[in-house]
Amino acid sequence: MAQNLTLNVDGKPYVISVDDPKMPLLYALRDDLGLSNPRFGCGLGQCGACTVHVDGQAVRSCTTPVSLVANRRITTLAGLGTPEKPHPLQTAWIAEQVNQCGYCIHGWIMTSAELLARNPHPTEQEVRDALSDLICRCGTHNAAVKAVLRASKV
Repeated sequence: MAQNLTLNVDGKPYVISVDDPKMPLLYALRDDLGLSNPRFGCGLGQCGACTVHVDGQAVRSCTTPVSLVANRRITTLAGLGTPEKPHPLQTAWIAEQVNQCGYCIHGWIMTSAELLARNPHPTEQEVRDALSDLICRCGTHNAAVKAVLRASKV
């Protein structure tokens, strides 16, 4: 039996009908709301491409049941900043030319944003530790660390 759930995504409420409350949040964001971010990577919560914030915490949306996040604040990369006022990490990512293919960017920036919210001035080792479970096939790990450290100085 379907149930209606309210998702607050990037500051906007959406009501979706869900047949299975265990359905991953990622599917609701992409399929029901039509968002192009976050991305489907591994489907196992291992790569990070699907990372969003739920009430400020970075979570892997591919393994988070949609029923657990109803009526909570969900932020995607698109909601982190705006073109007129980008988040410092978004600006730093461009300045450090981190992206190559860009597929993994959601995980890296959203995880970094949670880190900077908790620890505005991390050491390089703290940044590396926070990002250690993310995957980037292009190998931009060092540039990502530089971008986080740049954003921490803003």
